[in-house]
Amino acid sequence: MSHRLNMLFALCAVGALASPATAAAADIDCEMRFDLSSWSVFYKSSSGDGVITCNNGQTMAVRLEARGGGLSIGKSKLKNGRGEFSGVSDISELLGSYASAEASAGAGAAAKGQVVTKGDVSLALSGTGKGWDLGIAFGKFTISRRK
Repeated sequence: MSHRLNMLFALCAVGALASPATAAAADIDCEMRFDLSSWSVFYKSSSGDGVITCNNGQTMAVRLEARGGGLSIGKSKLKNGRGEFSGVSDISELLGSYASAEASAGAGAAAKGQVVTKGDVSLALSGTGKGWDLGIAFGKFTISRRK
């Protein structure tokens, strides 16, 4: 009986040690730094490059693409943009297409912010840039591994 109690105690101790690691793995913070160029004449198209880094040491070079339709016209460049991800447990979850919607009006130097979502993952984008735009656009924002 004593042997069984020792075995049970050992299994409980191992389970207790594994639980914090699992919880920590499900709660990582990731940030993306990026540059993005956009143009639109009814159809909006944006592309750029970035790097995602996470507080667990993971890092990935990425390619950004945004496509959408709506009532928009303009051209802009965003430099040194920043994105913050929420709801992730591994950097690979950040790849894929996010739903986006945008309303804008501006000319010259401007600040911009947008939140896009993919299931439970949210990405808050912000940055400053130059250009001009006017309109409303809906579409998708895609993050892929840079080759």
